[in-house]
Amino acid sequence: MLEWIEDIGIRTITLYSFSTENFNRDKREVNDLFEIFKENFISILSDERVHRNQIRVQMIGDRSMLPADLLETVNAAEEATRHYSHFFLNVALAYGGRNEIVHAARRIVGGVRKGVIAPEEITPRTVERYLYEDIPLPPVDLIIRTGNERRTSNFLPWMANGNECAVYFCAPYWPLFRKIDLLRAIRVYDQRIRAGE
Repeated sequence: MLEWIEDIGIRTITLYSFSTENFNRDKREVNDLFEIFKENFISILSDERVHRNQIRVQMIGDRSMLPADLLETVNAAEEATRHYSHFFLNVALAYGGRNEIVHAARRIVGGVRKGVIAPEEITPRTVERYLYEDIPLPPVDLIIRTGNERRTSNFLPWMANGNECAVYFCAPYWPLFRKIDLLRAIRVYDQRIRAGE
């Protein structure tokens, strides 16, 4: 997939890997998924493509919900790629858009209580600064939903809906997603941009 992204000129991708709602799944299934995530984050450390192409890997989500061993591998992958800035791969893990907004609201309220934030000066930009503040995300231009689902499933609601991003729904599940599917999604985005001109 990296080659496709490089060909097309995409610099930032966020993969919705595991939602806060996914914790309601069978405990064994959740643990199996966590093992897969752990293996993938560990592989980043030695993946020559990551280092050659300077891909910064970052997690967005509620870190407090993850087991310590998985969080340790996430932290290691982030640290190993911290200084890269050519591409950005954000992995949404233990992520929920509403949860993200609630956490931002708590931090803003904390800032108001400490006198660091004046309530009358709170703007949409203020909220954006407090959404997983350590990882500044650009506005979302395109959401691709695989698996023939017709919903965005609480994915980046502030960054996507506020930007009126395009949404592309397609049948293949992620492992079967092809370059042609990505190009079709980009065409949907392009049509939305042209319609808005």
